[in-house]
Amino acid sequence: MKSCLPPDPHPIHPNQRLPVGACDAHCHVFGPAAQFPYAPDRSYTPPDAPFERLVALHDFLGASRGVIVQASCHGTDNTAMLDAIARGKGRYRGVAIVDGDITDEQLADLNTRGVRGVRFNFVAHLGGAPDLDVFDRVLERIQQLGWHVVLHLDAQDILQYAERIARIKVPFVIDHMGRVCAEAGLDQEPFHRLLELMRNPLAWVKVCGAERVSAGRRPFDDAVPFARTLIEAAPDRVLWGTDWPHPNISKDMPNDGELVDLLFRFCPDAVLREKLLVTNPARLYGF
Repeated sequence: MKSCLPPDPHPIHPNQRLPVGACDAHCHVFGPAAQFPYAPDRSYTPPDAPFERLVALHDFLGASRGVIVQASCHGTDNTAMLDAIARGKGRYRGVAIVDGDITDEQLADLNTRGVRGVRFNFVAHLGGAPDLDVFDRVLERIQQLGWHVVLHLDAQDILQYAERIARIKVPFVIDHMGRVCAEAGLDQEPFHRLLELMRNPLAWVKVCGAERVSAGRRPFDDAVPFARTLIEAAPDRVLWGTDWPHPNISKDMPNDGELVDLLFRFCPDAVLREKLLVTNPARLYGF
């Protein structure tokens, strides 16, 4: 089973301050495994990245809020994420991974405890597409809660699942700029499809995961044109996140302070930055 590198333990001080109310809309907690075991069928084993370290990072970077996204290494056991939300006392919201057997009562309980969406993974190296019947059933049931669905997919999957995505009736969020490949340029077909998708008023996108988009090494500036284009295309439906602690990085581990500096290159306009970091996540996650 593959192991992951730990995050950079020494983030730099960002050159500019995040605005008051800024939200890291994509981060994780992992373990500690002794308290919150990893899923037996996981595709990777991360180093522990507990709640205390996430809070310390957010305090250091100046992020007031965060959205803790359940990752595949914990499977459908959302306990670590729910524990972190509870300990955050209103600072955090969550996105869960659930299966088709979850009851309405369990969904209502997750809602009460701060969950605002579900995540489905389509990425091949993390197990590939979910059971699409389960996908359809879960989306139908979360609609009454006002939740959204997060779609973790590779760029080519936007083409493969275009018809199914078009049928979604709840807000849906595309992770990591659709994991497009920066070296293929802005004119690549998957990115054109992603931009077309953003015309759908239910579509949101996270301009994060620059290290997954980039063809190079830190500070991942080749991701900037993609993020800027997406922000301009849908300024009211974009989100940003660190993706801390950066699981499954095979190239160059990001420095989270540098990612904040990169964010300011993504979005040099202060008005758009306020939407990206404060207004949009507050609206979607109910802060």
